[in-house]
Amino acid sequence: MDYLEAAKGKLYRQKQEEHSTDLKQRIVVFQQNGSGHRKIHGIRQYGGDRVVLEVISIDQPLPPVLDDSQDYLPKEIDSDLVLDFLKHPDLSHDLGMLCRNKGIPLVASGKKLRIEGVLTPPT
Repeated sequence: MDYLEAAKGKLYRQKQEEHSTDLKQRIVVFQQNGSGHRKIHGIRQYGGDRVVLEVISIDQPLPPVLDDSQDYLPKEIDSDLVLDFLKHPDLSHDLGMLCRNKGIPLVASGKKLRIEGVLTPPT
């Protein structure tokens, strides 16, 4: 391998390293009363510095029916992925609609949401 090829290879590796440090996965987790605690712990433990994790906890008592969830959910979400561990079905539905409108994938395990872009694998 000549000097020019070696220099190109080194430059390529440096750019890859710089690029990979800028590309941390941004995950927002929504939980109620600690319902996502184990998953959050796992993401922190195994995701390490590859993940920027934001946790939004809704811990106050809620009425059985929420006509408007704007007091509980943010208006804007800036994330690569959203995880839904909410227990209230109205919050989960509205979060699913918000993520669909923003084009952010949402994983809501065990939920029965029928919203495009929402993944609902069995638990």
